[in-house]
Amino acid sequence: MLSGHYIQKGLLFAKPPQATKEDGNGFMEALLGRLKNSLSKVLVHFYPLAGRLKTIKGENPHSILVYVDCNDSPGAKFIYATLDMTLSDIISQTYVPPVVQSFFDHHKAVNHDGHSMSLLSVQVTELVDGVFIGCSMNHCLAHELKERIFHFSAESIVKLKAKANAECNVVNQISSLQSLAALVWRCITRARNIPSDQLTSCKLFANDRSRLDPPVSDNYFGNMLHKLTAFTTAGELLEHDLGWAASKVHKAVANFNNKKVHEWLDEWLRSPYVYPIGRFFDPNCVMMGSSPKFNKYASEFGMGKAVALCSGYASKFDGKVCSYPGREGGGSIDLEICLLPDRMCAFESDKEFIEATM
Repeated sequence: MLSGHYIQKGLLFAKPPQATKEDGNGFMEALLGRLKNSLSKVLVHFYPLAGRLKTIKGENPHSILVYVDCNDSPGAKFIYATLDMTLSDIISQTYVPPVVQSFFDHHKAVNHDGHSMSLLSVQVTELVDGVFIGCSMNHCLAHELKERIFHFSAESIVKLKAKANAECNVVNQISSLQSLAALVWRCITRARNIPSDQLTSCKLFANDRSRLDPPVSDNYFGNMLHKLTAFTTAGELLEHDLGWAASKVHKAVANFNNKKVHEWLDEWLRSPYVYPIGRFFDPNCVMMGSSPKFNKYASEFGMGKAVALCSGYASKFDGKVCSYPGREGGGSIDLEICLLPDRMCAFESDKEFIEATM
């Protein structure tokens, strides 16, 4: 994880009506006070977030130990900024505006920078009629592109899942996310116009906690994930139907078990290395990140439900897809998709993708 980017996620809120009147300054002062107080309480329980990374090199035997120093550290970071823009300037755009990247601290930082940078930074940006709360957290602790968010209603997700299972001749075996990953994999591959004999892949991150025997508690705070890969040629992927692609994704998930986790871990212990960030993806891959299972809209900070969820610069590349719960809940899903401009144009007009969102 040392070579990866910080996790950058945030929520955009509308200011309460009274906050846009004369007492606006009082609203922000009260909000900032509550957030600082809440953060201080969180750090009592999750104190490593206030630390810094340190490295110890051993000679006999040769070793390198990277750990979190919680004693010699200036702590977590809290930033308040203002911007003369409105909610409409952000959410009315077809593509996510580049200014959103400025809502997060540690722009372009990698996790190794945690030796000198805070491991957690919270930035509160006040807009004319809104507030954005952005968190940047070092991924070692926990778990020019076009960027657009596509919405799938709960009904469209149910239809897509049913279609994938029917085409596989199974009943409720293929999950909603596996069906969605298969759809995006096919449509992005088509938009890229990849030669039929070239390999393409769909990569997902799986939670290892429940796969281990005995399982690890869901309350474990550290990283416990693994990259899974489904692959085939572009020709095969597009010649077959959605169900065929979904079955490839499902098998990659189903075949990863306790034995596979331990095989990987034993190999790494025999030959430790820092994973090069470039090995996470290849030019023809689709990388699925985040999860719609985490209810990000539950964090309201006293301002009601957020109007939008956004992410920063971190871990963005052609073919990166982040899945979030839809704002209305009920099983709806939002996909944040990054593609090169010409590919995004082709993707937006893809018939299969358009029909799936209806």
